[in-house]
Amino acid sequence: MEASDEVVVLNSSRLKSVVWNDFVRVKKGDSCLAICRHCDRKLSGSSSSGTSHLRNHLIRCRRSRGNKKDAVTIAHHHYPLARMMILHGYPLSMVDDIGFRVFVRNLQPLSHIQMFDRLEADCKELYNNEKHKLYQEFHSLPARISLSANLWSSNRGTHFLCLAAHYIDDAWNLKKKILNFIPTQPQHLLAQLILSSIRDWDIDSKLFSVTFDNNTAHDGILCTIRDQLCQHKFLLCDGQLFDIRCAAEMVNVMVLVILKNSRQILDKIRESIRYVKSSQVTQAKFNEMIRTVGVGSQRCLCIDNSSQWNSTITMLDTALEYKDVFPLLQEQDPSYSTCPSGKEWERTSAIAAFLIHFLEVTNLFAGIKDSTANTYFADICDVHLQLIDWCQHTDEFVHDLALELKNKFDEYWKKCSLALAIAAILDPRYKMKLVEYYYPQIYGSKSSDCIKIVSECMKALYNSHATYSPPNSHDRCPSSQDRLTGFDRYVHQTSQSQNIKSDLDRYLEEPLFPRNTDFTILTWWRVHTPRYPVLSMMARNILGIPMSKVQSEYAFNIRNRELDSYQSSLSSDILQVLMCTQDWMREELGGSNP
Repeated sequence: MEASDEVVVLNSSRLKSVVWNDFVRVKKGDSCLAICRHCDRKLSGSSSSGTSHLRNHLIRCRRSRGNKKDAVTIAHHHYPLARMMILHGYPLSMVDDIGFRVFVRNLQPLSHIQMFDRLEADCKELYNNEKHKLYQEFHSLPARISLSANLWSSNRGTHFLCLAAHYIDDAWNLKKKILNFIPTQPQHLLAQLILSSIRDWDIDSKLFSVTFDNNTAHDGILCTIRDQLCQHKFLLCDGQLFDIRCAAEMVNVMVLVILKNSRQILDKIRESIRYVKSSQVTQAKFNEMIRTVGVGSQRCLCIDNSSQWNSTITMLDTALEYKDVFPLLQEQDPSYSTCPSGKEWERTSAIAAFLIHFLEVTNLFAGIKDSTANTYFADICDVHLQLIDWCQHTDEFVHDLALELKNKFDEYWKKCSLALAIAAILDPRYKMKLVEYYYPQIYGSKSSDCIKIVSECMKALYNSHATYSPPNSHDRCPSSQDRLTGFDRYVHQTSQSQNIKSDLDRYLEEPLFPRNTDFTILTWWRVHTPRYPVLSMMARNILGIPMSKVQSEYAFNIRNRELDSYQSSLSSDILQVLMCTQDWMREELGGSNP
């Protein structure tokens, strides 16, 4: 080959047209060629020739090969566009926006962008596919499922129920899946709505517990659901641990009691801060008084956010640092008339102490990702002991407030103390010792009776698991049924009569596992399943109970969770499709559940 015929591949990185993705630009002699990557056809590649002829060839080339899939369409069997829109919460109508369509065509001129109706249909089909996969997972799940119920509201006044499943899978991973996101009006039909969802997913025979808000109005709802399930003998131990209330919500309820009873004092502090910040002159005068009194703090006074109670702590904590300055301002400024009295400042200090303690507890609850049920007992017991201590306060206002808080807490404790204690016992670092440590401090002389109640409940649950036959076995074909479930009961009963130690007995007798920072309880139980086959089944069900159902970003919210304006504008069926599918997809892609 002569020098003039030498072929040189040119650098195409500076070529802006996307058509060059399908051509190689080469120089042969004095001319430039564009060689098709698909059929090796040579066309003019000089800059003066433009790219229209290349586009035309690309279309003919692909058609001649009969491969229509090469013409890019943003909708194929994997629904990439639908997945993107759902995962990131983009409005589906975005596909009809001219800016979006121009953007996509600039990326790939041959793309055929689907319209809104087609995208919505893809989202529904994707939802149905993902739901079927989750349904199959539930059907083969060896563990029971616990539910949590959250109430949402829209800016149109509609309320929604977000029902989620919590369980520990075959690999001993804690899972959470949103099952339904549906309107809840009228409210009195909420129990039937939940039962309908349970039956739709065919998990009524697999349920273990339901976690709800700390609201007495929900007592009847949970009783109705439990009674329906017990009629068919679906619940272990007649649903003794079925009714669970959210630990973080319990703290929020007590915080609301504090804010309500302290409204007069809090309003005075807010008005005092507003007055100081009302003008530069007043602020300068207050700053001068700070120096006169000798307060060393550099913190700025601030008003709290009425929807975030942790901001009230910041407001009170800062105001208390200047509590000696406000009276001086009142003496020198007759226009300022809302200064708290000395007694009110003392009570403010107690209120702040209450709120700070609840802040620390809430941070503990919210700071544990994928927390299992065993992590709550000690913290809840500490709250219990703190309330007992506060009830001894000599100030009448603080004493009465502490008593009201204790009454609210007792409602929660009555429903959840057994589940909390049993979950703690299933932690090999504590077993019965943690209950034996806290109960004498809480119950005093009655502690031995209370410990006995926990122990008996533990044994009853163990016996239920030892004789448990999966209720859905009738759905399987006869050849796959376990015909020896009666034998399992016989072995369990004869073992008891022959005084053979059970899994539970051996577990409680063995030494405690050392308390160290890298301990993971689900890993421990996965490793020790062969040694404790029955107790590990029980641990899987107990540890999967959602003792708290509030995500960290909503931990300090006083109001219900709210949908944004876009979500509020959607029909209820497409809203459920988007909320559920987004939740299911986020775990697949390694993200967190909403």
